[in-house]
Amino acid sequence: MRIAVVHRDRCHPIKCGKECILYCPRVRTGDETIVIGEQGKAVISEELCVGCGICIKKCPFDALDIVTLPEELDNPTHRYGTNGFALYGLPIPVEGKVTGILGANGIGKSTAVKILCGQLVPNLGNPEDDSNWEGILKQYTGGTELYDYLQQVSKSSVKPSLKPQYIDFIPKVFKGTVAELLKSTDERGGMLDHYIHEFRLESILDRPIGKLSGGELQRVAITACLSRDADFYFLDEITPPFLDIYQRMAAARLIRELALTRPVVIVEHDLAILDMLADTVHVAYGKPSVFGIITRPKGVRIGINQYLEGFLPEENVRFRDYAVTFETRFHTHDAARQTLITFPEMEKNYGDTFSLRVSAGEILAGEVLGLVGANGIGKSTFAKLLAGVEKPDRGEMDKTVKIAYKPQYVKADSSVSVEFLLSRPAVRLIPHIISMKLLNLCPLPPRFFSHR
Repeated sequence: MRIAVVHRDRCHPIKCGKECILYCPRVRTGDETIVIGEQGKAVISEELCVGCGICIKKCPFDALDIVTLPEELDNPTHRYGTNGFALYGLPIPVEGKVTGILGANGIGKSTAVKILCGQLVPNLGNPEDDSNWEGILKQYTGGTELYDYLQQVSKSSVKPSLKPQYIDFIPKVFKGTVAELLKSTDERGGMLDHYIHEFRLESILDRPIGKLSGGELQRVAITACLSRDADFYFLDEITPPFLDIYQRMAAARLIRELALTRPVVIVEHDLAILDMLADTVHVAYGKPSVFGIITRPKGVRIGINQYLEGFLPEENVRFRDYAVTFETRFHTHDAARQTLITFPEMEKNYGDTFSLRVSAGEILAGEVLGLVGANGIGKSTFAKLLAGVEKPDRGEMDKTVKIAYKPQYVKADSSVSVEFLLSRPAVRLIPHIISMKLLNLCPLPPRFFSHR
């Protein structure tokens, strides 16, 4: 089976010479394999296309993708219009279990969740036909868990609760305080107070949503999701860089508590948290914005290791041409390394609210220094002192050393273009100072993941 995708945001026929049509071998023989549609964008006939790939190479805007798929994937679950993204397969929510989805962004995870929530009726790859649940249920074998679940969705008897991936949109749709937002989600009789205590949210309840930090907003979003009385819970990335190790463990523990009685589906890129939290895993693979395939459920250990390997034995599919491997490094006292930078004892005080004391130390050549600790403990302040962004109240850094610094929170406070910033002379990075959370510091080797 062959699918052709036209990225409409990048297709500009009025700005190019219509190279896709000009160089297509089938067009030259008289077939209308590629035409300009009514919306002024290229339209590719998948039945006539031979998959030569010439149009892909000739398009000046990289607006085309043509992929040949196995014949057994002849029936998509859903497709977004002619020459649009195609999704194959669905995850299966299971009562009393946490189902994980592991895969790249843009692979169809959000589309799958919309279908499971009843927000989107799958069209089985026929975007021009009117979707109906009766025809969809015929595609799934009666008696399976997915069939039973979709049957409930078709009757609009499933109430979902979702925690979105992009939490920065929350302040744009809600202008009240944290307490006001959480009160509107309190549907499980007393569980809200439990979640507020576990996430240490008491001190920010009176704060406006728009004034929260990334970590605070993430904890509020998870609390709001878990506090709703729903039949199905979906959480997209509970452990972004905003949460420290303790907050991640608290989130995982609370989700496991909820999963004892309700089906939970999570999307998680932190493999250690996924291994601890999920009961089964669906691997999602394909080509972002072109097509996505969601496998049948796998054991957590098996699914994670197959994802790292880039090969799915049951499906006989290699979706990545390399395996993710982990180097073993040995640090010995006999290794002679050049000292790149030394820093003295330093102290930084922010009135009566916070103070940081730094012991003297040095960083050697070939090292990547990871700063591990809870949020608000001073990691970013330490990096700022090293980079010269902040001046210590006691002690002084060597000003001859140039250090490039990337802050935790990035704000677009400049009107210059990205091209201008990237074209500026690069600052030599001496050394690499990286502030990371514990579980993102180093992915764990495959042998770590074991079935619970």
